[in-house]
Amino acid sequence: MSEEQALAPTPVDYDIRKILAALPHRYPMLLVDRVVGLTLGEEIHAVKAVSFNEGFFQGHFPGRPIMPGVLQIEALAQAAGILAVETLELAGSGKLVYFMSIDDAKFRAPVEPGVLLDLKVGFVQKRARVCKFWGKASIDGKVTCEVNFTAMIADQPA
Repeated sequence: MSEEQALAPTPVDYDIRKILAALPHRYPMLLVDRVVGLTLGEEIHAVKAVSFNEGFFQGHFPGRPIMPGVLQIEALAQAAGILAVETLELAGSGKLVYFMSIDDAKFRAPVEPGVLLDLKVGFVQKRARVCKFWGKASIDGKVTCEVNFTAMIADQPA
């Protein structure tokens, strides 16, 4: 077994209902469509189906639709949210995962409609209230975005 196979996330039965249970996001801000693999405490592989029907394509950019880089980072953060919720067993607790910082964001290639955007995120550090992650978005193995970020786990605002 190769090292890559050994580190591959375990396939999971994680459909949209489980995504909706793990994340507070809803249309039009839900940016994770499917979880392909999840290794608790380590990493997640999720997918965003990028459709021309997305509202942001109307203005970004007319005649040359490109998914905004910040939305690629948001999709990675939502995948990280699922990883944190599952790893820390927060489902149903009312806790939310909030951005604290975004570091070293790099955009490597445009994301156009009609693709499946692979979202791979892993823990760099995890604590009860603050977690650090690495994230990489790609299409057919070609990296479109890389980022490191930190998130805080907190109660929902009153």
